Amino acid sequence: MAKQELNQHSDHIKELNNQRPKQPFFFLKPTSSILLPGDGPVLRPKGVNMHFEIELGLVMGKTVRNLDPDDTQGALDAIDSYLLAIDMTARNVQDEAKRKGLPWSIAKGFDTFLPISNSIPKSRIADPHNVEIWLSVNGQVKQQDSTELMLFRIPRQLSDISRVMTLEKGDLVLTGTPKGVGPVTTGDVMTAGMRVDGKDVEEANMKVEVEDRGGAYEFAET
Repeated sequence: MAKQELNQHSDHIKELNNQRPKQPFFFLKPTSSILLPGDGPVLRPKGVNMHFEIELGLVMGKTVRNLDPDDTQGALDAIDSYLLAIDMTARNVQDEAKRKGLPWSIAKGFDTFLPISNSIPKSRIADPHNVEIWLSVNGQVKQQDSTELMLFRIPRQLSDISRVMTLEKGDLVLTGTPKGVGPVTTGDVMTAGMRVDGKDVEEANMKVEVEDRGGAYEFAET
């Protein structure tokens, strides 16, 4: 299961008119939402206003339960590798859910709503709190910021999750998105990447097209 951490950067909180959280908040994306590198486009369901959110992903290397938030080394040792991910969100679906106090599962869980990069070895990222991530749409940069702007550091994120549900080997945890989220529609092309100390991390390079999704589903307010 992909465990999604809503650890927004401060400017992203402002752009969505959200309140600054007092503690990390997380939700789940199904594994069926994962889109592996080269496996095709992101599919936009009918009636959906689809937004992108670029994030650093952690691939867990072992079981973690009740992690101490001050155990920085224990948290980093529990990570097997990293990746870059685009958390796709059906924004109008999410907005309705927020208004009515409903779960966000549909807004986050459509097939292809989690494109990921190739695996990034830990040796490529000395400090996951000092990584530049970026995303462009049709060649125009939309998001570009450092993971040092996280509201909650990775040990705190993993601690809060593992106190509620056990993290298992292979789980994917996304760590939050910077400002600049926005919509994409059919025909758009998203590219994304990562830099460490000003140098591109080749394994993180992503290029994902957007196409219409077929089938009977069409968003309508409940």
